[in-house]
Amino acid sequence: MNTFEQMIERGHERVCFHQDPDSGVRVIIAVHSTRLGNALGGTRRWHYATEADALYDVLRLSEGMTLKAAVSDLAMGGAKSVVLLPRPGHPITEAEARAVGRFVETLDGAYIAAADVGVTSQYVDWMAMETDHVMGGVRRSRGGDPSPHTARGTVNAMRAALAHLGQSTSLRGLTVAIQGIGHVGRHLVRLLTGHGARVIVSDIDTDRVASVVDEFGVTSVPPNEILSVECDVLAPCALGGVIDATMSPRLRCRIIAGAANNMLDDPDEDAVALRNQGILYAPDLIANAGGLIHLAGLYLGLTEQEIDRKIDNIESTMATVLHESESLPSTYAAMIAYADRRIAQGNTSSKEQVHAG
Repeated sequence: MNTFEQMIERGHERVCFHQDPDSGVRVIIAVHSTRLGNALGGTRRWHYATEADALYDVLRLSEGMTLKAAVSDLAMGGAKSVVLLPRPGHPITEAEARAVGRFVETLDGAYIAAADVGVTSQYVDWMAMETDHVMGGVRRSRGGDPSPHTARGTVNAMRAALAHLGQSTSLRGLTVAIQGIGHVGRHLVRLLTGHGARVIVSDIDTDRVASVVDEFGVTSVPPNEILSVECDVLAPCALGGVIDATMSPRLRCRIIAGAANNMLDDPDEDAVALRNQGILYAPDLIANAGGLIHLAGLYLGLTEQEIDRKIDNIESTMATVLHESESLPSTYAAMIAYADRRIAQGNTSSKEQVHAG
């Protein structure tokens, strides 16, 4: 399938390919939708096996950002950018980050970039030397690290899932398995252990694992065991596509509620399979929306109290979607239906405001 066919299938407005001859950086920016407002989405640095893999990833992730903004009741659209690294672990440089910032600037605010996998607050600040349309820095850009807010929203989603199953929303004594203990995963460990949960962690970075085990007294297992470990809640917090047709039969959890984007390889089919196995999937685009809400809220001029309230509302939004899923094929289908309603309502409101003006 060529690029235009993929864009049409997913409903994308714009896909831009950029390259900088001086730094050698190659970037794809995908703007999925600006129907509700300017499109916010992270910049991901990753080594892809092929350019086609990078295009697939940026299209899928940007579509997800539109849905995430909609279910979070934000007046923003969805976009994403990926930096194609020549090899894994390719070092970050100021020249690369500033080139990416210049690329973002060419979209004149239709796309607001932010930090994602492989991008630090320093990287964002370097991008901000070339564009005002970036969030998540410390000195030159607003927002800072959004991961604590993402983790808090994920805990709220877990509470909603527990309540849906008729369980206590107290996390004390709950066993949670976390795959990936980067920025979000580490904050999630801190929150869960603080509430008395028993936590099992895993990460491909052994130093991270040792640090978290030492600081929080949690248990660790090898990366190839974490998804099939016995637990109450499985929380994927690494890359997407980790649960597919081969993995789902091996799961030994009651609930899946994590911070990874697009954790289901084929959400239409995998969400149905999980339901048939008696596993409650809390859609990740609701569960991990706390970071987006934080950055988008600052961009939109919301107060800290209003932002906190929206992050708290992740629990009630998840509860609504899980309830509505009872009459639909899956919780994923319910999330899509909920987002579509929000987008339709937003379009109607916008048209009414224009007509009134």
